[in-house]
Amino acid sequence: MAEATPTPATATVRKLVVEVVEARNLLPKDGTGSSSPYARVDFDGQRRKTRTVPRDLNPAWNEPLEFTFNYLFPGGGDVIAGGEPLEVTVLHDVRVGPSRRSNFLGRVRLDARQFVRKGEEALIFFPLEKKGFFNWVRGEIGLRVYYVDEPLSPSPEPTPEPPAAGDPAPAEADAPPPEKAEEVMKPGGDDGVTEKPPETDAGEANPATGEAPVMTSEAVAANSDEPAPEKSPEEEEKITPPPPPPPMPTPMPRQMPVPAQPPPELPVERSKHDLVDKMPYLFVRVVRARGLPAGAHPHVRVVAGGRHASTREARRGAFFEWDETFAFARDPANADSSPGPTLEVSVWDLPPDADVSDADDRSFLGGLCFDTADVHARDPPDGPLATQWYRLEGGRRLAAADLMVATWFGTQADEAFPDAWKADSPTPATATSSSSSRAKVYVSPKLWLLRLTVIEAQDTLTAPPPRDAGVAVRATLGSQSLRTRTSPASSRNGGGGPPAWNEDLLFVAAEPHGDGEDHVIITLEIRHGKDSFPVGSASVSLAAVERRVDDRKVASRWIDLLPTDESTKKFGGGAKRMMMHGGRLHVRLCLDGGYNVADEQPYASSDFRPSARQLWRPPIGVVELGIVGCKELLPMRTADGKGCTDAFAVAKYGPKWARTRTISDSFDPAWNEQYTWPVYDPCTVLTLGVFDDPPPDHGGGEKVDTWMLSRPMGKVRIRLSTLEIGRVYRGVYPLIMMLPTGAKRMGDVELAVRFAATSASSLDVLATYARPTLPPMHHLRPIPAASRDALRVAAARVTATHLARSEPPLRREVATWMLDAEPRGGGAASFSMRKLRANWKRATTALAWVGDAARWVEDTRTWRNPTATALAHAVLVLLAWHPDLVVPTLALHAAAVAVWKYRRRPRSPAPHPCVRASMAAETPDREELDEEFDAVPSSRPHEVVRARYDRARMVGARMQAMVGDVATQAERLQALVSWRDPRATGVFVALCVFVAVVLYVVPMKVVAVVAGFYYLRHPMFRDRMPAPVINFFRRLPSMSERMI
Repeated sequence: MAEATPTPATATVRKLVVEVVEARNLLPKDGTGSSSPYARVDFDGQRRKTRTVPRDLNPAWNEPLEFTFNYLFPGGGDVIAGGEPLEVTVLHDVRVGPSRRSNFLGRVRLDARQFVRKGEEALIFFPLEKKGFFNWVRGEIGLRVYYVDEPLSPSPEPTPEPPAAGDPAPAEADAPPPEKAEEVMKPGGDDGVTEKPPETDAGEANPATGEAPVMTSEAVAANSDEPAPEKSPEEEEKITPPPPPPPMPTPMPRQMPVPAQPPPELPVERSKHDLVDKMPYLFVRVVRARGLPAGAHPHVRVVAGGRHASTREARRGAFFEWDETFAFARDPANADSSPGPTLEVSVWDLPPDADVSDADDRSFLGGLCFDTADVHARDPPDGPLATQWYRLEGGRRLAAADLMVATWFGTQADEAFPDAWKADSPTPATATSSSSSRAKVYVSPKLWLLRLTVIEAQDTLTAPPPRDAGVAVRATLGSQSLRTRTSPASSRNGGGGPPAWNEDLLFVAAEPHGDGEDHVIITLEIRHGKDSFPVGSASVSLAAVERRVDDRKVASRWIDLLPTDESTKKFGGGAKRMMMHGGRLHVRLCLDGGYNVADEQPYASSDFRPSARQLWRPPIGVVELGIVGCKELLPMRTADGKGCTDAFAVAKYGPKWARTRTISDSFDPAWNEQYTWPVYDPCTVLTLGVFDDPPPDHGGGEKVDTWMLSRPMGKVRIRLSTLEIGRVYRGVYPLIMMLPTGAKRMGDVELAVRFAATSASSLDVLATYARPTLPPMHHLRPIPAASRDALRVAAARVTATHLARSEPPLRREVATWMLDAEPRGGGAASFSMRKLRANWKRATTALAWVGDAARWVEDTRTWRNPTATALAHAVLVLLAWHPDLVVPTLALHAAAVAVWKYRRRPRSPAPHPCVRASMAAETPDREELDEEFDAVPSSRPHEVVRARYDRARMVGARMQAMVGDVATQAERLQALVSWRDPRATGVFVALCVFVAVVLYVVPMKVVAVVAGFYYLRHPMFRDRMPAPVINFFRRLPSMSERMI
């Protein structure tokens, strides 16, 4: 069936709106230190101009310019990534200020990926760019770029009457007026050095010549070999169309969109599944039936290879409709084998979950039987197989009934595979019940940083408050609640000013907004001791909050607080009361789109882009992941007296989540599914987790919650920067879980991954290493360190909540475990003695080369290898006489070490997780693991908690001693010049003067050689006692003796 062309009633016309706001610090062009700029905007063959601001280097236009996309958008889809670019050029108007130089002031080019819908736009200042190498530009221009969708309503075409004999030709009569005419972009229009202003119109000097025919710029360009000079905005406004001829009124011209041109799409290749193994399937598509009894409620039952599946109850219409597809797996070891010799398709007048073995013959409406050897095999390049009508046989209640069915052999690359019921899906075997176990792709919500700045409050109290009372502001967005510090309360009758805070509260806002997350509730509280009492509250919609992408200041507002039901409060047991009402609150609200709101750990982040789409860079490549399957999985639960596992995998990179289908009761599931993600930064991490899907029917009772949760079986992380471009990495990765009993291997997962560059070159990929990891706003206005982890956990919970609302849902526990935001013990932020020991081992291992270098120096100094010591003396003399060779020698040595290790470079991505790095000892301490997985607050007995507390005190005492030693050494350095010990400071001053005199007299090369030879002297000339300098430093005073 051919696809229907979208009609004008269902299609929409997309308009691009470019608000040219202002420009800053432009270059003077008129020879008097100023310019008369105007902006020219070109998009998709259309050109618009703003007015000219005379003699102003910081012009403000505030003009919206509209453009029409020359293609329809059925259903209002997103802007195509390969759409036409937008170019904004700032020019100097030579009519206002003549100039012999170029009137080019700069330009900005925006990609179609930076266009956003209306409501998501923000004012962005773009730096002006050069047009050529020898251009000199400066300044920036502020733009708001967004698009709106307007329905395309059909309008009847006016029927023009036949012209009279003396009337002009229809082509001349219907010519559009030149005012606000749409100019055609001419190639090479920006290549001219100077755009000359047009000459003065003759119509302005002599109004009598206004009756002469006026031609548009398009007509002039078509009838002249020379390109028409571009007219300034003021000249275009002065030109007026000629009056229409009096004999015959002509219809007004209308602008109609051009629906014939399709949207410019990128050449997106469908996944070829070249990273995974092809899995043969027998597909059966049941579409509709005719000729069945009018009062029947039929369903279709399909049986192949001992597996059966049922459709839902038919939809009644002109036919009995199902339109469902079933996929029965063939034996992967023998592709020529089929699920069975026959394929049976039967129609029953029974509920889909009824047992047909005991059904009456009157419920059987007919059936079909196919020989699987005659089933056609198709490959993905082939078109969809046409369905056919088959006569149902065997039914006693029917005279002539037909069933529309299509059968074919295919693979998982077939377009019908994602929505088909699979034979390896969990029971019950109905197409509707298996929807939650199908492969799906989810998209995380767009996360914004909501910044609430609480400035001050007024008119909050009508009576003097107690001396120890304070005022605080609490803000709530969904499940997030933050409170400012407590400010001393004051009233209009009391002394002091109104309570002030000037404090920022940061929230994570998701788009689209969920239930209870579209308003931020601001409450003013009176705090007295441990009690808090709300005075007034207000609700602000996020749709009315201004968005920004830079650090410009947003206008503040006064919010009226509505009083709460409780208006009085007692303090203590007395009868003193404090009367109050809502008052006003001075706040500043904005949605910061220049930040990257991360929901992952920093070391496992997969996306560093800011929230605002206008700031995104084009992708540098794609990463393709093939999830082949798992091997030797452990049973996760018991069903019918035996262990079973219903495994599925979830992969996450950027905002895109990919979930494989669930394969029931298999310890070696084979998915063979392939997914693709765009890559914007190579220094990101791809995360994959394997889970056990809970059964559709749980056992009930007290174990309902346990049965209904998806339990993790392991996680694998792959860093893209460790992959070579274009190379396929296929291997088996272990699935290891850290349990209270220790590290346990849950099985293996086989993956195939490839990082492929698209249009970007290798230099573009390397250029990303020189750019900051996070957006500029993280450096211009950093987020406080104390709020980063809280914001990350809040973002992870918001993402998990939105994904759980999908249909079918991605379970909340799956998303939180993938994002390391588990509220229970064992999470990434919980204390773990095991992790502390492992991190100490990591640090010592990473700095082992320092110890090796120190040992080598000590061996050289003690003359254990006389040859090496002699060479060290020669190198010392060489470097002392040629100090310019020190840095090149060190760089060459580092390069030689890297080249030497190239032969032992890793041939495949490092396996994750690494048990050796995660465990400081071969045998983990059960007590430490139990403490790691303990909840907060602890649920262990008091004796266990007391023992853990004593152990924590011992560790704290060691850290206390280490911090004290560091402080002591630092104070001894200060004591050298503080004169706390007059004799020591006097000796130090005399020694410094002596060293300065020696260095002034003796050349530095001689000093360096003598010092090196003294350090490398033979042990026979060395004393085993500490050096006098060390003894002198250890005798300096510190604050240790003054500590209590």
